[in-house]
Amino acid sequence: MQLATIPFLVPNGTFFVELIIVFILLFITTKYIVPPLTKAMEDREADIRNSLEAAEAARADAEAADDERRATLEEARQSAREVVAAAQASSEEARAAAQARGHQEYERIVGEADVSVAAARAGAIAEALPQLDTIVMGVVERVIGRQVDMTKHADLLSEATARLQSDSRQNAGSAS
Repeated sequence: MQLATIPFLVPNGTFFVELIIVFILLFITTKYIVPPLTKAMEDREADIRNSLEAAEAARADAEAADDERRATLEEARQSAREVVAAAQASSEEARAAAQARGHQEYERIVGEADVSVAAARAGAIAEALPQLDTIVMGVVERVIGRQVDMTKHADLLSEATARLQSDSRQNAGSAS
């Protein structure tokens, strides 16, 4: 029965020493450990935020470059339409002149008009080929967003122009 009269928690000297140690550890933790952890978390959050902003900016730049590429492509198509229209206008003029000379020379002049149209088309292609390299390289530079050395890719450009010239010669041969 004597156990019932002894209080369960009796504060003695050990209790106060342990309490002081807990307060010291709590002070050291809040003073020296928590601030660097908090700063590291804030820095990481700022890095993530900056990465997201950079990704959004890159996406916007890519969309702008895509729009610019489309505009350049449409401009090139319009230029090609104008060249074709000019060649067709030249062809019509030659045909009208041939009809004015008379029915006797009709067969000979129509043949000459076809040859001159093929030559004009080949000339237009030959005239456009030197500019085509520059236009293609300009479009490529705008699409990829950096300077491209034309001399390093001269073999590809010359292959493409040779193919275009070959196609124009075949078209000229089939028109005769």
